Amino acid sequence: MDYNKIMNSAVGIGALVGLYLGLNSFLNLFNRWALGIYGFKFPLIVTCAHLFFGFVALAPYQLLGKNKDIHQAALRETWPGIVMVGLFMAVNIALNNASLVGMVLSLNQVIRASIPCFTAVFAIGIEGRIPTRMQTAGLIPISLGVMVAVWEGSHTSSSTSGIILCCIATVSNALMMTISGRVMSSKIDSMRLTFYTAPVSVMALLPFALYRESSAFEEYYATNATPTILLLVGGSIAALAYNVVHNQMIAVMSATATTVLGNVKIVILIFASSVMFGETNDWGYKLVGGTALTLGGFFLYSYAGLRDKLEQMRASELKAEGKQDGNYRV
Repeated sequence: MDYNKIMNSAVGIGALVGLYLGLNSFLNLFNRWALGIYGFKFPLIVTCAHLFFGFVALAPYQLLGKNKDIHQAALRETWPGIVMVGLFMAVNIALNNASLVGMVLSLNQVIRASIPCFTAVFAIGIEGRIPTRMQTAGLIPISLGVMVAVWEGSHTSSSTSGIILCCIATVSNALMMTISGRVMSSKIDSMRLTFYTAPVSVMALLPFALYRESSAFEEYYATNATPTILLLVGGSIAALAYNVVHNQMIAVMSATATTVLGNVKIVILIFASSVMFGETNDWGYKLVGGTALTLGGFFLYSYAGLRDKLEQMRASELKAEGKQDGNYRV
């Protein structure tokens, strides 16, 4: 059975989208609960544990069997991109986790809705992808809505430092996604990219984790050993699954198109965090309006991105059948 053919089919893309949304939503809710509500305030240690677990779990598959002889050539050709992806991944995950200690998940997700604005800009120079007029029209309300939400959100229960950390993490995530798309165009699949970048991210974060959190973590672990192990192992399994699916999304749908699906995820998380954590109780009308403006732009951007993707798929099918039609639209 042809794996690439399945991944590019409607059923394969649908399953991938479902996994992406489910894992992303679960991981965000889990991290917000663990770091901000339960009180497990060790975001750097959590990030290092997730990444190290992913590397160890993938090592047998990557270092044995048919894959063991392909790494040297792949790393020689793509190591600069892999290092950059690993560093931006470290900044993105660590600072986003740190932001959840002091800010509500709902506002965190509204800020991260601005990722398409950054990926669209970065993709022009890195991937050579230029946004269409409809995509650009969607990016404008996203930018305005996020600015309103950030301004008003600074007056809610979310801390200013949490908002700043989230903004930096958002830019880092956009750079990571765009460079990942470029690296995977060099025939590196999503699992290998996850395997290669994990050690880079861990080495970048571990000194900071040891300096800032090791003493408090030792005291916490001494009286909470079982909950600590469950939190780290459970989160690590979810993070590994999400990282593989996330990179596969980029490989199949491009970095910019992957962000299109964020609108559904944001709606899910805002609703879920409101129901589970009561996070939107202190939202004013400006924050609600900024969120609505952001989501409206996101839906427009999503429609444009998905339409373009479907057009490309149909054009490829027609070309393969010898029935090219340059004017075909969906």
